[in-house]
Amino acid sequence: MAVSSPTDKCFGVWLIFFMLGLGTLLPWNFFMTATMYFTHRLKDISLVDSSANQTEASGEHRSLLEAKFNNVMTLCAMLPLLLCTCLNSFLLSLVPQRLRVMGSLLVIMLVFIATAVLVKVPLEPLPFFSITMVKIVIINSFGAVLQGSLFGMAGQLPASYTTPIMSGQGLAGTFAAFAMICAISSGSELQNAAFGYFITACFVIFLSVLSYIVLPRLTFFQFYQDRNRNQRPDKENSVNLMNRGEAADQDIKQNVSMINIFKKIWLLALLVCFNFTVTIGTFPAITADTRSTLAAGGSWDQFFIPVSCFLLFNLCDWAGRSLTAFCMWKCSSS
Repeated sequence: MAVSSPTDKCFGVWLIFFMLGLGTLLPWNFFMTATMYFTHRLKDISLVDSSANQTEASGEHRSLLEAKFNNVMTLCAMLPLLLCTCLNSFLLSLVPQRLRVMGSLLVIMLVFIATAVLVKVPLEPLPFFSITMVKIVIINSFGAVLQGSLFGMAGQLPASYTTPIMSGQGLAGTFAAFAMICAISSGSELQNAAFGYFITACFVIFLSVLSYIVLPRLTFFQFYQDRNRNQRPDKENSVNLMNRGEAADQDIKQNVSMINIFKKIWLLALLVCFNFTVTIGTFPAITADTRSTLAAGGSWDQFFIPVSCFLLFNLCDWAGRSLTAFCMWKCSSS
């Protein structure tokens, strides 16, 4: 007899998955949005004529590290993200789910604590550049593991529970852009604004850690976890009863099924690939280096990149991810 599932009281599980989705992309978005702070730390003072206007000189005499920061940052983020996403399928059987999620969140939070501390530590441009790139590699590597684990957890729940993860990921960029705009609007020096900015990220990631600790205690989540565990023994017993020939046939069937699945989703997969090729190829490596010709030297100049580049992009990203809860495009393959 089928057992009816309990209700998600007060949408607790939904909200926790939303918070965890926020925590997956928030670290990368905070690093990406803080390019003004990072490039400021990479300025070579010897290239700037002290008698010239600071804004004009910094625009004409950028150091090599300052000019290449956005490009190298994108490479250091996307390559580990791609590699660790591919390795997720192996980690599923080697590392427990709780260790993958909790470990990734704690490592990311420690990286942001170190980033906030380094705001107050004077460093030469080259060591600062190297340390920053190492931190970007770490947060995107563990972020990929965290993201894969969360979607695996959501796959055990009803299909609608992938939506809060997607929506939370979309909000991450918008939240980071708003936080940077508020930091600039405070009128504080760039160093103090960056310190408050990274402390805010630490607090949000800490909330994600608390959310994951609470998640296993919710009845709705426990029900689907227990049901998933109860299904595993039957599969394990059936595998143990197979001989080597039958196991080989099963592997072939699994391979064929994966091919059939890819045949069904190839069009959507291709569209997603093209979409990310364009967006990641231009944002933020190119878009963050654009300058306003109308606001040059004015008060709007310091808000141009946070608003027109980061906030606008992430608002559209959040809207697109959230719309999947209301409308779906049914794609039929031949």
